Amino acid sequence: MSKPTTKPARPFFSSGPCAKRPGYDIANLNQDCLGRSHRSAIGKKVLQEAIDKSKTLLGIPDDYLVGIVPASDTGAVEMILWHTLGARGVDVCHWESFGKGWLTDVTKQLKLDNVNEITADYGLLPDLSQVDPANDVVFTWNGTTSGVRVPNADWISDEREGITICDATSAAFAMDLPWEKLDVTTYSWQKVLGGEGAHGMIVLSPRAVERLQTYKPNRPLPKIFRLTKGDEIIAGIFKGATINTPSMIAVADYIDALNWVESIGGLQTMIDRASANAAVIEKFVAERDWVSNLAVDPATASTTSVCLTLSLEADRVKSMVKLLEAEDAAYDIGAYRDAPAGLRIWCGGTVNTEDIEALVPWLDWAYAEVQG
Repeated sequence: MSKPTTKPARPFFSSGPCAKRPGYDIANLNQDCLGRSHRSAIGKKVLQEAIDKSKTLLGIPDDYLVGIVPASDTGAVEMILWHTLGARGVDVCHWESFGKGWLTDVTKQLKLDNVNEITADYGLLPDLSQVDPANDVVFTWNGTTSGVRVPNADWISDEREGITICDATSAAFAMDLPWEKLDVTTYSWQKVLGGEGAHGMIVLSPRAVERLQTYKPNRPLPKIFRLTKGDEIIAGIFKGATINTPSMIAVADYIDALNWVESIGGLQTMIDRASANAAVIEKFVAERDWVSNLAVDPATASTTSVCLTLSLEADRVKSMVKLLEAEDAAYDIGAYRDAPAGLRIWCGGTVNTEDIEALVPWLDWAYAEVQG
């Protein structure tokens, strides 16, 4: 097979950190806050701007709280697990590595006893009807390492007694999140918006705030985990007074991404861009017998972290990934280390559809090259 002549203009298909927005130029970032304290008037202003823009663009209800927290999405999930769990039973739903990690934290670190594991293998979604409305539930909206997402939140009861804790790091700004069903939602800047790492976002419903104010876990809480003081929420966290010192250049970078989302039409445009990108891969897979989507049910297939399995041995898949990178046709598209051998192609809204279209002939070529 002859080598393709057209390469993706932006061969950045990593699932995190993800591609910067089209037209990105670090020189265009607003640098007014650089070298300034995050406690200064301008520091607080830009942090509040990041919160307000996030809330507006995602359509988060007015009575929900949004805050910037340390340690990316992982930090956001950890702080809420340590802060809120133990008040009642917990259902942990997982079908990939990060969700399984939350189960490990709940059982091995928090050492909670009343925990139900609801799981499925890579490529499948577990039976979510097993979730007990009387329990708290922890789940990922989109399994970043399996390419399997929940298609909706119909399985979450409107009369639930527990709170829902949703890791939405590869779903926020790419999928429609039903906020009325989500009590705690977390995401990070470096996923769908192509921002920088190290900072997370936490979204709290009034029910989650009530839990934080009324439940006092019998465990130490490190400073960076503390969302309350006494019986009250630390309000400053949700008004730009971060728990610890943030990177102000990362904040400026995040605001640049938010401004871009606003300029292209907002959340629905981002959802449409991801769907269009994933559709190119879906068509590619449908026309070939040597590649399959890891997601068994198309209704659960991710539109961001699209995971593929190939009719190749694992070492040849790795050779294919290296070959594509050497040709500057695709960077960082190998499957996650705990997932089945294959490819993982990021299709979030900061990726241009024409680059996905330019990529797929290279997948054919690389497959033919490594078959031997």
